[in-house]
Amino acid sequence: MDSSRSFENRNSKGSDPAKGADPIRARGHRGGVISMHRALVHFRLGTMNLITASCLFVFFSFAWLVLLPQVCRLWTRIFTFGIRSLPLRAELGLAEHHWTSFLSFNIPYLRMEAVLPSAQVWWLSCAVTLLIFVATYFISKRLIPLIYLLRAILLVQAIALLYFAFIPARFPHTPDSYLAGFVTSGIGLISLVPFVFGLTYYIFDFGLPRKALLTSITMAHLALFLPLQVLLQALVLQKSVLFMPVLYIIFGMPVDVMLVIGFYSWGMTWSFRSEGA
Repeated sequence: MDSSRSFENRNSKGSDPAKGADPIRARGHRGGVISMHRALVHFRLGTMNLITASCLFVFFSFAWLVLLPQVCRLWTRIFTFGIRSLPLRAELGLAEHHWTSFLSFNIPYLRMEAVLPSAQVWWLSCAVTLLIFVATYFISKRLIPLIYLLRAILLVQAIALLYFAFIPARFPHTPDSYLAGFVTSGIGLISLVPFVFGLTYYIFDFGLPRKALLTSITMAHLALFLPLQVLLQALVLQKSVLFMPVLYIIFGMPVDVMLVIGFYSWGMTWSFRSEGA
């Protein structure tokens, strides 16, 4: 009887992960203990956090809509300066938008002539793609994520090379439509920042000033980064639309999304109010 009770006690202790009796599930592949993320340790979804999250979402969404016409005018000045200062063959275009009777603005974009790849550009791009692909086999295995990233980029470019080798005239997109859509998508992404942070960041107990600061920095950075990103892509597209697929799939919105994730990750490293207390 005593032995059976002792067996049951050992079994119940071993099945309780909260008491740390199951070390295998709490250890990494190198033997180190995997501790719970600090955000989950300090996560307390209280009423004040929900109220703060709702108020911040409403405030920043409203402020962005109010400032959007001024932001578009700033982008217009940046595009105008870029056309004059950079070796860029483009014109400034304006797309008029009316969201409500009180909110109307012109979204600037760059108008360019669509240039199909010449034989020289096609063969040069093909050679560079093959050269970089071979070079990935000489990169250290410790940099496997970089290797896979480079090969994914090269795969997109290889598909574009095959497409323009056989049916270049059927390419449906032009630099005008692409750049205009890119600016519009950027506005949509910036508009979603308060909503995304409201679901994933405002609910944590960082305090109102830090939540407002992180949102302001993220939205301001995206608003200043977007026109520079458009100018850089326009410099590439004026050579040929051969590079439009890789610009769109790899260096377009994914870069902006990664910026949002980067700012969010940085904000999650800040100390909680409970830690300060």
